[in-house]
Amino acid sequence: MSLPRRSIAIVLGTRPELVKLTDLCRLLGPAAHLIHTGQHYDEALSGRFLTELGLPEPTFLTGVGGQPRAVQISAALGQLDELFTAEPPLAVVVQGDTNASLAGALAANAHGIPLLHVEAGLRSHDRNMPEEHNRVLIDRIADVLCAATEDNRANLLAEGIDDARIAVTGNTVVEAVHGQLPAAADRAALLAQHGLTADAYVLATVHRPENTDSAAALRAILTELGALATAERPVVLPLHPRTRARIEAAGLTDLLAPLTVSAPLGYSEFLALARHSALLVSDSGGIQEECTVLGRPLVVVRRSTERPEAMADFADLVEPGPAIGEAARRRLAEGPEGLQRLAALPSPFGDGTASERIVALLTTVTAPQQLAAAA
Repeated sequence: MSLPRRSIAIVLGTRPELVKLTDLCRLLGPAAHLIHTGQHYDEALSGRFLTELGLPEPTFLTGVGGQPRAVQISAALGQLDELFTAEPPLAVVVQGDTNASLAGALAANAHGIPLLHVEAGLRSHDRNMPEEHNRVLIDRIADVLCAATEDNRANLLAEGIDDARIAVTGNTVVEAVHGQLPAAADRAALLAQHGLTADAYVLATVHRPENTDSAAALRAILTELGALATAERPVVLPLHPRTRARIEAAGLTDLLAPLTVSAPLGYSEFLALARHSALLVSDSGGIQEECTVLGRPLVVVRRSTERPEAMADFADLVEPGPAIGEAARRRLAEGPEGLQRLAALPSPFGDGTASERIVALLTTVTAPQQLAAAA
């Protein structure tokens, strides 16, 4: 049974969600109704992502971006309520743990619309993370919980969620990386354009509030990154405008001098540079998954992680400070043999068919409504 046009509402608000839901949108085709809350929206970044990923033009909400968490959720929820009243979807899809996802989940629940949560069951067990509260709340009200791994499923079962609501699908990031990673010749051209040599640079990103909103944490991270940089092994730091503003406000601009600072990168360009880096250093959740597909080592600069699967082989979790340099030098010392070892390992996040499994689940969950409408 094919799904009717615009019958599946996909509610998102950030660039990582755009990346992870691209293949699902492609497989759904005209059935997908993309709704962008604008939680993270600017033409230079999100607009480019929409174009680069080949996504359809979304329905945009207003008054959400740049607001405090409670305002983001309430502003999005009010507009989603109007949208779902005017054009009720057969199902709502949300991904991950953003404010946009929670708003989409609450709106679906309020309207009695089946809710499917992609990337269910992630837990950091860190109540200081707003995302932890978001993901727990979404999982409680979701009708179908798409757990990326068996560990995620175990988290949900431990919280008393009915096993019948859970499906282990793998993580959609695997197909996103495979689909968006440029071909070898294009990657070589990008490295040349950036003046980089394969396996001879470190690629870093910093954007989480726990790191950028603390001058002490930001100083510690930039100091450690600077100490890693040499003429033969530059440290490349694509700098988000918000992070740059925090660095300037904290009076830390001088710490950027040893680093090779660039503007934010498009997703494909970032993957190309990540694929050939000797090491990644980041506080991103998505990069913890992407490094396992790319076969690259990662130092995760955070208090906690909801992706322990990456820590087994690919990544090390450290807090801001000397531990960054210690973990980075340990990984770099493994050299080509270390990179070869990681490249030979399968990603713990699945086989690249998660989006196909999710479409099959959507077809099943919406079938009763379609049959009722046809009767």
